Amino acid sequence: MLDDTLLDDPAALQRADHDRALLALAGAGARVRTSLRLAGAAGVDELRPDGRPRAVLVAGHGSALTAGEVLAALAGTASLVATLPPGDAEPVPRGDRSAAPAAFTAGLAWQLPGWAGPLDLLVISSADGGERGLIALAEQAYARGCAIVVTAPAGSPLAAAALQVRGLPLPYVPAHLPEDGRPPAGPGTEPDLPAEDPAALWAHLTPLLALAQKLGVTQLRYDALDAAADLLDATAVRCRPDAAAYTNPAKGLAARLAGTVPLLWAEGPVAGAAAVRFAAQLADRAGRPALSGLLPQALVAHRGMFTGQLGAGADPDDFFRDRVEEPDPLHLQVLLLRHVPAANGAGGAGGSGGAAGRNDDGGEDAGPAEVPADDEGPRSFGASRAHRLAAAHDVRLTEYASARSEPLHALTDLVALTDFAAVYLGLAAAQS
Repeated sequence: MLDDTLLDDPAALQRADHDRALLALAGAGARVRTSLRLAGAAGVDELRPDGRPRAVLVAGHGSALTAGEVLAALAGTASLVATLPPGDAEPVPRGDRSAAPAAFTAGLAWQLPGWAGPLDLLVISSADGGERGLIALAEQAYARGCAIVVTAPAGSPLAAAALQVRGLPLPYVPAHLPEDGRPPAGPGTEPDLPAEDPAALWAHLTPLLALAQKLGVTQLRYDALDAAADLLDATAVRCRPDAAAYTNPAKGLAARLAGTVPLLWAEGPVAGAAAVRFAAQLADRAGRPALSGLLPQALVAHRGMFTGQLGAGADPDDFFRDRVEEPDPLHLQVLLLRHVPAANGAGGAGGSGGAAGRNDDGGEDAGPAEVPADDEGPRSFGASRAHRLAAAHDVRLTEYASARSEPLHALTDLVALTDFAAVYLGLAAAQS
């Protein structure tokens, strides 16, 4: 089990944070503002589209694809948004595997769907800008007549390719880290499996949402991205390393997930995107497996977990089990993420569906509220069944809900909290 005192030692956390993940998350709000300003200067503000594209295709890997999934959640059924992950891997000569990020991406290849054509928009997003497969995809889209937008670091081969295929180049804003701006490799880091910047999502997502809003793919408030940057700043203050675990919601969530196998359940597309993101961050930053799913489908897909060795089927009092040097047993932990907009901005945390409401001064609460286990507020069919299933099998269920009226802001709250929690869990585990 995790020693909680490790989370309350800022100096130890800093020593364990080899790639400065906490610093990158703390600067996420600034990256949103910089990305938004540079996207406007690159030409997004001057766009005068004749109408919405038939489909928006988002190509990349890692957080770039997560940004596409977030756009799909925010667009809903109004527009078709699809992600294009790498569909194949070409063999890479052994001598080409020495460069760090390039070695991992050199063999990746992308393919447009057969129906893509002049009515569609392809958005290519890359934090590296050197993927040959993405350059080939841009050329393929140009031959098909697709509109093309490329988010990549200035001066990269991918940014240059955007101009050659008459695409709109948008800047990718890297993390502002000390020294040379590149995070140092931690011990044991493989050169061909680079760790992803934990805040890269916002550098991919900001220009994508600014573009989507201009094209009418989403219906965000005009200041939604600026407000999201403010929310990221507020979360960074609440979840800072020197905040004690009992006042730091990210540290509290990290401690709760230690020694467990998390089931990340979500209600609605916005919370679903946050759950998928959290599962990816737990794997990348903390080396922990987690399963994510949308309610009510997850109740069926994950039902075996409750009757297996991690749930009610596990007997801690089994006389015949081996107790010699036996580690602490793993248990299930259900984390339920919800977006429950409060009617007319009313409703308090825990009550009225367990959503974060508004303060007395009319401002929105600082973030998603942890809903008490005995809360009797109204819930959907799926959420009610989730609580009953967990109680019937004596499995812990922790619910976090956001009542912000703007879906992007609810997603920002949930993602910012869980990103910090994944990093804290990984740092504390590295010290134990």
